[in-house]
Amino acid sequence: MKPKSINRRDFIKGTASAAIAGAVYMGTPANLFSMGKEKTKVILVRDRDVLDDLNKVNAGVISDMMDKAVTTLVGIDDPVAAWKKIITPDDVVGIKSNVWNYLPTPPELEQYLKKRVMDCGVDEKKIGIRDRGLLRDPLFTGSTALINTRPMRTHDWSGVGSLLKNYIMFVNDPWSWHDDTCADLAKLWELPVVKGKTRLNILVMLTPLFHGSGPHHFNPKYTWKYNGLIVGFDPVACDAAGLRILQMKRNEYFGEESPVNPPPHHIAYAETRHRLGVADPNKIEVIRIGYQEGILI
Repeated sequence: MKPKSINRRDFIKGTASAAIAGAVYMGTPANLFSMGKEKTKVILVRDRDVLDDLNKVNAGVISDMMDKAVTTLVGIDDPVAAWKKIITPDDVVGIKSNVWNYLPTPPELEQYLKKRVMDCGVDEKKIGIRDRGLLRDPLFTGSTALINTRPMRTHDWSGVGSLLKNYIMFVNDPWSWHDDTCADLAKLWELPVVKGKTRLNILVMLTPLFHGSGPHHFNPKYTWKYNGLIVGFDPVACDAAGLRILQMKRNEYFGEESPVNPPPHHIAYAETRHRLGVADPNKIEVIRIGYQEGILI
């Protein structure tokens, strides 16, 4: 079965956007966005050489993947020029990664992001990279720009752990957000320490975890080499695209419809309840870069 293509809505920064239903203040320079009715764009980039036989990340390949994704997203061919539309020299930048030991944000990706931020003229001392202890780090509490990145995986409390959930470490009591399978994670993005700061989202789809049970489940047999990254301005759209891939992999692996459990309804609610971004696949355009075999979407 050939899945429908996924589509997009742009984010707009500025006072005019307040009147637009569903708009999100992501902090990205206003000239990147329009107020039209275009679909929300996310970039899916894949490269079969990004991982070796032991799943070690090739730093050069993942850097090239990111450059292709960002230039396509921004619409400028030169990677540094494209990044300069996202980050300014005066920014204080927090790169929110994820340190879950079974499936962490690759350090090669973290270092790429740091380098490109520095290419934008940001002093190294004004760049933070971390997952935990954010509220004790002035580079995050005083940030003007955030870059959000983490691997995609199934999660016992929220269905999936992805970009929306990655900001749960911006609160002192993350456990208090677990009601109704973390239905209202989008509200994290309204916190003063976060609101209006996110410039870019990268959902790591190199070896996603598509099945498990229990709060810290991990079994490598339920991962696979997808060799991809999903990059976009809209975290909801990125998560929705990643969830579709995960769901298609589950169906393929188990040979039948096998819904993620618990249902990751926080992604849909991010659009319908909280107006954070776009979860409806009919409003999202996935732009595919790289090899297509086993793409699932």
